[in-house]
Amino acid sequence: MSRVDLELKKAFAELQEKKIETEQKLRISGLQIDSLKRLKQHATITEREIAGLESGTNTYESVGRMFVLTPKATVEANLKKTQTTVEEKIKNLEAQMTYLDNSLQEATNSLRELVQQKKES
Repeated sequence: MSRVDLELKKAFAELQEKKIETEQKLRISGLQIDSLKRLKQHATITEREIAGLESGTNTYESVGRMFVLTPKATVEANLKKTQTTVEEKIKNLEAQMTYLDNSLQEATNSLRELVQQKKES
């Protein structure tokens, strides 16, 4: 009987550790997604504002701590590129969050099955 208790205790400890680790990863992924969504929104608003300008208008793009004179078409292309990159990162993070949820659920289910098996034997 004590061997069964030790086995269950070990399994519960592993599940608890995995749960804490997974929750941390989910929290970090959620924060990253929020940050990326803000970045995308900023790029979208900027693109909308630049679209209303005439083609000969001087535009400046931030490079580190300074601004560089850049053609309007280049700024628009960079904003579109930023948006697509951010969308891909968001999709990857959401897929990672789904995977983490599923793996935690599988670990919980396997522990339940182990407890059920020990009760039956």
